[in-house]
Amino acid sequence: MSRLNGFLRGVRVLDLTRHLPGPLATLLLADMGAEVLKIEPPDGDGMREMGPRKADGSSACFSAVNAGKTTRRIDLKSTAGRAALLDLATSADVLIESFRPGILTRLGVGYDVLKGVNPRLIYCSLNGFGCTGPLAQMAAHDLNYVALAGALPPLGADGSLPDTPLADCAGGLFAALALVSALYGRGRDGQGCHIDLALLDAVLPLQILPLAQLGAAGVPPRAGEGPINGGAACYRVYETGDRRRVALAALEGKFWHAFCAAAGRPDWVARHADPLPQRALIGEVASMFGGLTLEECERRFGPADCCFAPVRELPEAVASAHVRSRGLVHRTGDGELQPLFPAIVDGEPPRPRPPLGEG
Repeated sequence: MSRLNGFLRGVRVLDLTRHLPGPLATLLLADMGAEVLKIEPPDGDGMREMGPRKADGSSACFSAVNAGKTTRRIDLKSTAGRAALLDLATSADVLIESFRPGILTRLGVGYDVLKGVNPRLIYCSLNGFGCTGPLAQMAAHDLNYVALAGALPPLGADGSLPDTPLADCAGGLFAALALVSALYGRGRDGQGCHIDLALLDAVLPLQILPLAQLGAAGVPPRAGEGPINGGAACYRVYETGDRRRVALAALEGKFWHAFCAAAGRPDWVARHADPLPQRALIGEVASMFGGLTLEECERRFGPADCCFAPVRELPEAVASAHVRSRGLVHRTGDGELQPLFPAIVDGEPPRPRPPLGEG
């Protein structure tokens, strides 16, 4: 066992969440050694029916976010089910749930009741809009949260979106951070607490730089006109002559100078400070990249230390020498790819996750 896998040894977590945000949070806690019991309704977590199937017919997505935990099905609408949860809560350190506000209270197993049986319990409500506010009861998914948080990127002509659900992942990460911090705080005062964490809210800290501009200038950066959203020639994605893409991020002067030298265009150096958006310079740089293949770009700009990288497809990224050397993506015996907790402690990566067990 690596040190990371033992950081939360002895911590008991009850996970009443479904789909991605909550299970991602408890997956990270399990990675650090917590004992996570996933409590599912009698018909199971709906994510069991979502996404691609593994060879045994089970959901690859469900398995990915619930490995390393144990599961138990409890009907919280029944007297016996509620009693079972209360019994489990007496010895738990953490309970995390993703119901709409008020549902568990109406069932008789809300925070106040659970706090009564275990004052040390750290209870996290992780839902779309939080426990308060005018949208608290609104149904929504990741796309809605990102849209309402002002973070939806400009769409392509086909309306396509990234595969990574921004709000769901941010919510899971912030929940894990809050829970670990609450455990640390409880070690000082012995008291549990109620954490109210909304997925929409979790998107806002990710926009710390646009919000800084909004506060200072009264307007947010417009797409394609700011220094890091496509308005600067030094920080963009460009297409190569063989229809691949490259990412240039030469923000600082020294990196831009190195890039211009490798491009054989010393006349571009002074244009680093051209007013935004730098459409003319962007066109010239695009033309240069368009005359080269990806391989030629890598040979020319890779050694130049100018913040240049090829845009890899996911299979290429996983197979790359660097990712393989870090040992943080594990392929299981049945072919499943596990992105492990991204931390190496005392030189040792985390161990692969065991499969979901039955409690």
